[in-house]
Amino acid sequence: MHITVVGTGYVGLVSGAGLADFGLNVTCIDCNEQKIRDLRQGKVPIYEIGLQEILGRNVKNNRLSFSTDLKSAVQRSLVIFIAVGTPEGQNGEPDLSQVESVARSLGEYMDEYKVIVIKSTVTIGTGRWVRNVIEQNQRKKVKFDMVSNPEFLREGSAIEDFMRPNRVVIGTDSDQAAAIVKDIYRPLYLIETPFVVTNLETAELIKYASNAFLATKISFINEIANLCEKVGADIHPVARAMGLDKRIGPKFLHPGPGFGGSCFPKDLVGLAKTGQKFGCQMRIVESVLEVNKNQWQFVVQKIEQALDGLADNRIGVLGLSFKPNTDDIRESPAVSICKRLTEGGAHIQAYDPVAIPNAKRILNEERISYCDSAYEAASGCDALLIATEWNEFRNIDLERIKSSMRRPIIFDSRNIFEPEKMESLGFKYFCTGR
Repeated sequence: MHITVVGTGYVGLVSGAGLADFGLNVTCIDCNEQKIRDLRQGKVPIYEIGLQEILGRNVKNNRLSFSTDLKSAVQRSLVIFIAVGTPEGQNGEPDLSQVESVARSLGEYMDEYKVIVIKSTVTIGTGRWVRNVIEQNQRKKVKFDMVSNPEFLREGSAIEDFMRPNRVVIGTDSDQAAAIVKDIYRPLYLIETPFVVTNLETAELIKYASNAFLATKISFINEIANLCEKVGADIHPVARAMGLDKRIGPKFLHPGPGFGGSCFPKDLVGLAKTGQKFGCQMRIVESVLEVNKNQWQFVVQKIEQALDGLADNRIGVLGLSFKPNTDDIRESPAVSICKRLTEGGAHIQAYDPVAIPNAKRILNEERISYCDSAYEAASGCDALLIATEWNEFRNIDLERIKSSMRRPIIFDSRNIFEPEKMESLGFKYFCTGR
């Protein structure tokens, strides 16, 4: 079976590589010619663990190719996955202009029965809207079916999530299309992956509802952590005891400076806007967004209070990506914190294992310098902030760090160290919820 995946971002590349690894013949399409040239040369535009290897293996085996020729790819494929970007638009709803552009082209190029699968995160009702766009642009009236197959990929472990998913959601009104998409994912039957087959709108809402619930757990535990600091409690045993309740579970109960990335913030705004559109206010979702918007600001307040102001203080920042094992800085709390610190007159020495090139495009100002190691970032600083919990930061030589700093003050927004140890080493230590 020939498959076309339109879009070579996080979702498109991981999906294309994963489908090729299932033994399918996959063409990944993008309108960016330089990006396609780079991919053909083995240059991967994003950092994702395992992606380079799986791409290389399937290119070598002639199951995966890259092209800008959408027409040829569509006409030789039975199934076309739409995996283009849907960034937040000016009104808060996802910008579907790329989806619309692809839909227009599909209508023009389609010459026989096709299954159109929307992998991008989209608002409820997009599947039926895309069907109308395709029908209006068809040069030759041929039958096609629409499917919503939302992705549930975590950046940093996206390959694992694609190859061993918790579930596969297939939303369609066509039994034939459902059977074809289930056949694509046939290798997952061996690991007994659950399949949820439903209609288009339900599948689209499943994605929003899932991300909103996970984000709610994060904002909830952050509010409890803030209360812990006020009453003298410790968030870690609180979260552990909560997580031992099987009705709650331990995942996403880790306090920090708030969630970020390309999914949670955008998807929650999209869900809230959908609720408004249909006269159904999403009060919990709106509150989660408000809590998250304020959470990283608490970190800035701690730093400002401890240093008696920000002006002319030199602060080392470890971690710039929104989470470890990715170079994605979209909606990263670390980036927001850096912006606020420099606005207050602080000088930043920042280090991240992989995200510095992306950060430079956003944080390109004189008050921020980029370093080659955590030790360089800490050198001569009045304080050090752990903003992203990369594993390498957990094992840094703290005595070396202390000896290089002007003042031994650490703000650990991710709680990667133990307060007792830090105090015994002579640090003035600030953490989250303890």
